[in-house]
Amino acid sequence: MRRTLSALGVAGALLAAAVVAPAVAAQADPEPRAERSRAVQRPIVIGHRGASGYRPEHTLESYRLAIRQGADFIEPDLVSTKDGVLVARHENEISGTTDVAAHPEFAARKATKTIDGVKVTGWFTEDFTLAELRTLRAKERLPQVRVANTAFDGKFPVPTFQEVIDLARAESKARGRTIGVYPETKHPSYFASIGLPLEEPLVATLKANKLTHRDDPVFVQSFETANLRKLDRMIDVRLVQLMDAAGAPYDFTAAGDPRGYADLATAAGLAWVATYADGVGLNKNLIVPRDGAGKLLAPTSVIRDAHRVKLLVHAWTFRAENQFLPVDFRIGADPNARGDITAEYELFYGLGLDGAFADQPDTAVAARAGL
Repeated sequence: MRRTLSALGVAGALLAAAVVAPAVAAQADPEPRAERSRAVQRPIVIGHRGASGYRPEHTLESYRLAIRQGADFIEPDLVSTKDGVLVARHENEISGTTDVAAHPEFAARKATKTIDGVKVTGWFTEDFTLAELRTLRAKERLPQVRVANTAFDGKFPVPTFQEVIDLARAESKARGRTIGVYPETKHPSYFASIGLPLEEPLVATLKANKLTHRDDPVFVQSFETANLRKLDRMIDVRLVQLMDAAGAPYDFTAAGDPRGYADLATAAGLAWVATYADGVGLNKNLIVPRDGAGKLLAPTSVIRDAHRVKLLVHAWTFRAENQFLPVDFRIGADPNARGDITAEYELFYGLGLDGAFADQPDTAVAARAGL
């Protein structure tokens, strides 16, 4: 079905606050209505893998902290177990995010596989039942960057998608505000190729939780396009096309389609995306590029172009550490020290961003409060 996103569909019941910003006067421009509608609501804050700047990512404790810090949505990356259960992990290869390598009973399951055209060696969720995966514990994925997070290594299990939804609902009730879920389907072509497609269990879980309407607090995102187009025919929740600053959707590569993310980020590409999706999740460099030295260049027109075809624009990923910031906003020489993340938010919010994926959701919420 063709997507027609209403202006109030971004926040509606999802957000309890609105920006006190006057609507601009109507002009002879093709987009003033869309722009006025966005001016009366604040961008959403998406807890990227939870509050992954403070807790090991994709754990219930990380998601819970993101909610406590004010995130409007929590974001689980979804992969499949051997028995077809969707669980939250950054990748299906789990040696970097769990203690699987320390389990001698699973040593023989170490394997090398080709995932989206790249050879990867390690342990993979699709080789474990959920019961087996439950014996593992999460660990910090960036231990040299986020040393404090390693204090939580070994404490938290791998959650299922259902448990993430249950947490969002329980916290919504406890806090008197709606907290949404923003799942990403990881490597959908690969999982389909091994007989574990992600779309059917995802839709079944959403339906079981009565999350089937475009006004419900859910977005589904993917770096591929074919599975989003498939989902568009299966369920009426909002869909978000992820785009990196380089490369191409793997389903394009597999099909011999020469287009890349750069093509999708053009005005014509965005118009095509708008036929099946409600928004785009953009690498920040597609919005404000950086030069070879990491300094900011002039913003592109991608937010304006997306808004003209009624696509929301969410950007990823906002991280407070210097090494992830443009040179313009770094403070000191320590790559792991905090830079001026507030200045980065102010820049992107000022360009009309509709949502921010944040590793430290409290920083995004604080910057948004100044709008």
